Amino acid sequence: MRTFRAILCTAAVAACVSAGLIAAQPADATSTVNYVALGDSYSSGVGAGNYIGSSGSCDRSTNAYPEQWDNANAPASFVSVACSGATTADVLSSQVSTLSRATTLVSITIGGNDAGFSGVLETCVLEWTSACLDAVSNAENFIASQLPARLNNTLQTIRAHAPAAKIVLLGYPELYDLSKSSSCIGLSTADRTALNQAADDLDGAMANAAKSNSDTFADVRAQFAGHEICGSPRWLNSVNIFDISSSYHPTANGQELGYLPVFTAAAR
Repeated sequence: MRTFRAILCTAAVAACVSAGLIAAQPADATSTVNYVALGDSYSSGVGAGNYIGSSGSCDRSTNAYPEQWDNANAPASFVSVACSGATTADVLSSQVSTLSRATTLVSITIGGNDAGFSGVLETCVLEWTSACLDAVSNAENFIASQLPARLNNTLQTIRAHAPAAKIVLLGYPELYDLSKSSSCIGLSTADRTALNQAADDLDGAMANAAKSNSDTFADVRAQFAGHEICGSPRWLNSVNIFDISSSYHPTANGQELGYLPVFTAAAR
């Protein structure tokens, strides 16, 4: 159930500001902003419900942080082409064409699918710890050896298409609250620790890429602390056999109370 503050945040931006959940901006601060949201399922809003029918298999949600930022700030223009399952190659082939010299703000989450995280998570859920740790290790090796070049190329291509834009690369939260692991059914603590470390490695690669390209990295891990799987209240969907695609993705509260405040601060 959504908290009273969360409901207020959706209903009235002023309530978010007064509660300290979202920083206030001058009335005219975003009136000339042309905002484009790129990226994968964490930006499209998979797991947050209220999907936009016209987005098809991209599963863009009205609860996703880009749509919520648009509603709260009324920029001059807004479009989201974030899509479930997107890799850096997908961003380059089918998303950057949305950008232009008029674009002034870009948000993106990307890299998890390049590293094969969905396959890693499937292995960890369905197989023994040894197989999970091997899958995580393979993903970490990819993150260290191949992902940096892909991230750099992606950010540089975004910059070429939108030379005047502020580019905000948002990270991924850790998946588990390890402090509650012993009393939380599901994966072993060894599995959970490895998955969190892989998320940290991914965020580290993203932070380095953003710094190298003079862009902004927005770290959401502190915002999600205590609200990962096993935490309470939980802002990430746990494994759902009836809706596998939503597993390990932010809930509506995770988008609103996790991603949105961090992006709002970074976009200023």
